[in-house]
Amino acid sequence: MSSSVRRWLLLGAIALGLLAPSFCQAQVIIIDHGRRLPPPIRPSLPPPRPIPSSYAVRSVDVQTSITDQAAKVQISQVFRNTGSTVLEAQFTFPLPDTAAISSLTLLVDGQELPGRLLKKDEARQIYEDIVRRQRDPALLEYMGQGMFQTSVFPIPPQAERTVEIRYTQLLKKDNGLVDFVLPIGSSKHSNKPIEQLNVTVRIQTADQIKTVYSPTHALDIQRPDNTHAVCKMSVQNAYSPDDFRLLYGTVNGLVGMNLISYRPQDSDDGYLVLLASPEVKSAVAERTAKTMVFVFDKSGSMSGKKLEQAKEALKFLINQLKPGDTFNVIAYDSAVEAFRPELQRVDDATIQAALSFADGLYAGGSTNIDGALQTALKMLNDPKRPSYVLFMTDGLPTVGEMQELKIAANAKQANAVNARLFTFGVGFDVNARLLDRLSRDHRGQSAYVRPNENIEVHVASLQTKIGSPLLTDLAVQIDLDRAIPPGSAPPISRTYPRRLTDLFQGEQLVWVGRYKYGGPAKITLSGQVAGQPQSFAFPATLVEKSGDESLAFVEKLWATRRIGEIIDELDLQGQNKELVDELVQLSIRHGIITPYTSFLADERTNLADRESNRRISADHLSRDLSMTAGRGAVEQRAFKGRLKEAGNAADMSDMMRSMPASGPVGAGGARAPANEKKAENIRRYSLSKGMAASTVNSNGEAEVLESVRNIGPKTFFRRNSQWQDSTVTAEQARQAVRIVQFSKEYFELAADHGGTLAKYLAFEEPVLVNLAGKIYQIDPAPAE
Repeated sequence: MSSSVRRWLLLGAIALGLLAPSFCQAQVIIIDHGRRLPPPIRPSLPPPRPIPSSYAVRSVDVQTSITDQAAKVQISQVFRNTGSTVLEAQFTFPLPDTAAISSLTLLVDGQELPGRLLKKDEARQIYEDIVRRQRDPALLEYMGQGMFQTSVFPIPPQAERTVEIRYTQLLKKDNGLVDFVLPIGSSKHSNKPIEQLNVTVRIQTADQIKTVYSPTHALDIQRPDNTHAVCKMSVQNAYSPDDFRLLYGTVNGLVGMNLISYRPQDSDDGYLVLLASPEVKSAVAERTAKTMVFVFDKSGSMSGKKLEQAKEALKFLINQLKPGDTFNVIAYDSAVEAFRPELQRVDDATIQAALSFADGLYAGGSTNIDGALQTALKMLNDPKRPSYVLFMTDGLPTVGEMQELKIAANAKQANAVNARLFTFGVGFDVNARLLDRLSRDHRGQSAYVRPNENIEVHVASLQTKIGSPLLTDLAVQIDLDRAIPPGSAPPISRTYPRRLTDLFQGEQLVWVGRYKYGGPAKITLSGQVAGQPQSFAFPATLVEKSGDESLAFVEKLWATRRIGEIIDELDLQGQNKELVDELVQLSIRHGIITPYTSFLADERTNLADRESNRRISADHLSRDLSMTAGRGAVEQRAFKGRLKEAGNAADMSDMMRSMPASGPVGAGGARAPANEKKAENIRRYSLSKGMAASTVNSNGEAEVLESVRNIGPKTFFRRNSQWQDSTVTAEQARQAVRIVQFSKEYFELAADHGGTLAKYLAFEEPVLVNLAGKIYQIDPAPAE
């Protein structure tokens, strides 16, 4: 067999990780054994090249059942040989010696395939051999791990094979959290995405489940009761370099909390995320009465399908009210009309009357936003009772007070009970900055319903979240055991969300911040439970210095929230040089590119020219945020809101996938076809194997940035045909240790740093990288 025609390709991934320096990973690799051709009859003629094989991963389906800390995992993968020759495949599973795995079985079309287990020294030689021969550094991340390797089996041309892997694992627990990792980052090794990826994790515990959190992916989490959870993810054309990770914690009682801290450098402040979750099924939440006021726009622009959707949404809200609640409905156009002059208690008669009121609404007239807000807020009179106003509009204020700042000031004055205000902007003809200002001033959130979206879906989503308040008027306090030097900076700072509100049944608080001092601490979460003050205290530890990057997602989550807060401050309060500079530096450091920093992806931009970059960003901010209405205004505020409310550290591509892909719209201009824009983004994303950064422009259109790569917690920018670690300064670059790819020194470097840092060496072009405080420049090997 000729080594020149052997190709190793990663197709899928299985396994599970722990909250430990090295994850327990098992990767699936296919070896394409090309055959030597017999010697040619005429030596003067060159032998024909072997026909290249091709394949596709049709689907990967993962079914995991976790009982307490014991996980049973089953992965079914369907591979298709799309070539015209037989593909001989061999599956290899890198496994570290610390893996608590048992009963590992691999089946091909239902038949068990024999294999052998190699220790890490023997496995290392195989990894190096593959990397040397294929000139592909992707497998370096498994250096220092053992290997389970199967025998070779054939896949006929155009045929499919179903490969099933079953194993059990004992998951470790740290900081009160059980950690499950499933490496699905096949794009690091394959040139094609997985056509369909499904992951289902079922959790059952003896104690009550509180925290359920994925720092990497958006999940559909179902909580049927306090001891069960079902987490699902379904993705088509999956091209993600990030492994799937799920953390969960258990504790009995009304509220549970977990603190995760990360501090890469002890000379700088650390990062923390607090996860707080109440009982899923709580009698306390059912007893907590609330007041809801629904403010409904029925101006002339709401006519037709929009009005019918809005009426159905209003009736849904009315039907979700519970005994003990009080409510009212305010409908407005040029005038303001209330369902009843005063708040109504929920009973069968008031619900039926309110539904009839909703059915009788019709569209007509102008838009009196100021009058409707004041009527609703002045109706609230009990400061001890949780109160919520849901305000919907599809237009600009055209009657009564029309100045944005005056409307906001009037609403503040009218809100005597500190009610929370949630705003819904329907369509693009709304003053998005006004709606954002109102929701921020009154501890709420803004939601925007695009013209092609259903109003009822957005309203139902909010109602599901805020329907059952359990702990209101939240406050968090972290007290360190150590003494704080007099006059020193606050030990905890820059926390987001900046203003805590309420904790609802089925909701999870994700609170991030920075900390100055490490060590043991006590966390106290306080608030009102059914109108009575109550607090919950838990022990925690703020790490002095992190030993690895396994919790680096905490840093990126904080940076995402901080960028959202900066944009919000600049939007509502105006320009500020220091904030603009911080926005640019955070974008460079963390690869979180916004419409106002997208120029950083231009390879001609000098990242070290701080003043110039600040001025360019300030110009973008001034121009784009001056839009208060229209598509661009709405999309910018929606994007800002997603940053502020980000619940995990997923890269920007997760956000951009929800954005419209159509091209820009000019005055009388044509709109670029949505499928062309989407196809171009997919092409760019595929070329980067899922590692390219992505953002949206000021019109909300997705943009994939090929010259920016996010790999783990690091960001690389392409400059002068070289990839540069964003943390490396020009002075450090001049002192870099130069190493040639695939040389002896190269493999020694990979072995010294293990799989955690070896992923930063897998570039096809020169790369400048900071590895554990030392700067290296990796140059490509000479052509053979």
